[in-house]
Amino acid sequence: MPNTISYNDGQWVNQKKIVITEQPVTLTVNNESWLTFMCTPSDLEALGVGFLYNESVIHSLKDVASVRVCPGGENIDIWLNSPARKPENWIRTSGCSGGETSIDGNRFSYGKIIPQNGVMLSPKQIDNLLDQLINSQDLYRKSGGVHTSALCDGESIIITADDIGRHNTLDKLAGKILLEKLNPAKRIILTTGRISSEMIQKVQQIGASIAISRTSPTSLSIKIADITGITLIGYARMRRFIVYTHPERILTSITDERVLNEAK
Repeated sequence: MPNTISYNDGQWVNQKKIVITEQPVTLTVNNESWLTFMCTPSDLEALGVGFLYNESVIHSLKDVASVRVCPGGENIDIWLNSPARKPENWIRTSGCSGGETSIDGNRFSYGKIIPQNGVMLSPKQIDNLLDQLINSQDLYRKSGGVHTSALCDGESIIITADDIGRHNTLDKLAGKILLEKLNPAKRIILTTGRISSEMIQKVQQIGASIAISRTSPTSLSIKIADITGITLIGYARMRRFIVYTHPERILTSITDERVLNEAK
């Protein structure tokens, strides 16, 4: 922890401060270096596997022969059960720490349409999920400067992921789903980060029908969510939020909530 000097209302204080770790970590696939993440060095196996899944390089854990994080944490070494072609062009995304993807959002195929799959949320449920997300942010409370994303089933959070890069949190979630063999019927993504085009594409790959962000979506993410059937919610705070696409999954009256509760 570095020594710092803090100023607060006329008072100076010397103190040690916990600072979020940022580290370059290289992803190696079949003994070939693909790219270097700038990331928080936690859940690195999940980060590597989830990134390959969200980029459609792999389609299930059966495609992965082995995953190993080097002792120093500077490399994620993944071997696949078949050859994989490294993308020729990585596109610089709008991620906070400069993410990369091989998918061009302007030429996205929109091939995977998210079904209705019975997911319905009331404003009260959204408030409850946001409260759970905030309470899960242990690393943020200690250091700040970190994003958190979570997978939930509408009632409770199943898994969370922290990282300096908001896009990395969704790759970590995808990796955890595969590595921990999770298969919830209802999939909702909560995130503290902005929903941009590469973020909504990762939400789509994960198979979530609702994405809820505490900040804003971009114009292209709204377009992708609308075409692919994802309910996109932004600026979510306690007792207020904005629904940008597919509002049919959000209960808008007390009557709707009563019908949903009777159906359970």
